Amino acid sequence: MTTTGEKHVTARGGPWWWARRRSAVLDVGSGVVSALECGLEGIPFARDAGIPVAAGVLFGVLAGSVLVVRRRWPIAVVLVTIAVTPAQMAFLMGIVGLYTLAASELPRRIIGLLAGMSLVGTLIVTFVRVRQSMGRGDVDLGDWFVPFAAITTSLGLTAPPVLLGLYIGARRRLMESLRERADSLERELQLLAERAEERAEWARNEERTRIAREMHDVVAHRVSLMVVHAAALQAVARKDPEKAVRNAALVGDMGRQALTELREMLGVLRAGGEATRREPEVPLAAVGVAAAAAASRAVDEEGPCLSDLDELIGQSAAAGMVVDLSVEGEARSYPPEVEQTAYRVVQEALTNVHKHAAGAKTHVRVAHRVSEIAMQVENEPPEAAASSARLPSGGNGLVGMKERVSALGGVFVSGPTESGGFRVSAVIPAA
Repeated sequence: MTTTGEKHVTARGGPWWWARRRSAVLDVGSGVVSALECGLEGIPFARDAGIPVAAGVLFGVLAGSVLVVRRRWPIAVVLVTIAVTPAQMAFLMGIVGLYTLAASELPRRIIGLLAGMSLVGTLIVTFVRVRQSMGRGDVDLGDWFVPFAAITTSLGLTAPPVLLGLYIGARRRLMESLRERADSLERELQLLAERAEERAEWARNEERTRIAREMHDVVAHRVSLMVVHAAALQAVARKDPEKAVRNAALVGDMGRQALTELREMLGVLRAGGEATRREPEVPLAAVGVAAAAAASRAVDEEGPCLSDLDELIGQSAAAGMVVDLSVEGEARSYPPEVEQTAYRVVQEALTNVHKHAAGAKTHVRVAHRVSEIAMQVENEPPEAAASSARLPSGGNGLVGMKERVSALGGVFVSGPTESGGFRVSAVIPAA
């Protein structure tokens, strides 16, 4: 975790304007050294100026101690240095002050102006002092030495600290920019992680719903038929033993099929859960897809399709339902998800008839159109004397059908008819 810029601003540990105690100690130490230097240089200055030595030393100490505030007021430090340049003191303060000025956030024109003033001041003072020394005979190297010494000294005391300060300032600004960029990237990554977690949670919920819908569609239909056959078996057990035997055989076959399908579904879920625990990166979507595939294989190796409607209606007819199937248009192949959804709609509609309108005549209509396929399952009102299997209903069948059809961009409508029956209609795009 990186530290944000706001934390850098507020995390102060030093007194007054210093951000850290180390900076305060460094500036105070530099100010003491500068004050001692200027105090010693104030002795010859006092002699040359004809003032008391104590006054010269005091002046030097006061001038040199200004270096303490270099971080707070770098311009003041440079101006004081330029002011005491004729006294030939504050060399340390001049170098440090120019470095601090160049490394600060001040505009470049101000830095260039003050650096130029310091350069000119040092150049003039050095030129005069060297010329005076040569006039007294202290140095005898020719007239060329005076400008050479003045230029070299002024450049040596001005250019290095200014260039170093500009480099350090640019590097500091670059580091701040990189730190702010890293903080911004960290915040963006946190936001992306939160959004990814939300999407993952949404996907998990969607897959849970999908798995529940597949289990409902695959198992509920066969269990409903089993209950219907069991009720018929109970009614004819004494009157027609042969029919009772056939119904018992059907109940056994459907029970075994339902157990097989349920076992396959649970096996897929268990295997998916173990894979998820071994490798956390395996998404729950893989479990949902596998469960859907297992549910499809339970009906047929290639999944349920429209050609299986005859077998589906035959199972309902064997349970005592009167079903009329009519097909309009020329049958053709559709994408697997379209055919499977159409099959599931008819399957769930017939299951609801078994549950809520046992004995009612049912009409199943399938229409193959140019760009869509439509199906409708409508049952007449049940007869008053018809036996009821008393099948429980969780209310998820119609919801699951609507979700399936809507996921493919289709339209699903269900509701009672004027005659007292119930109608389920769906239109699914062919592509």
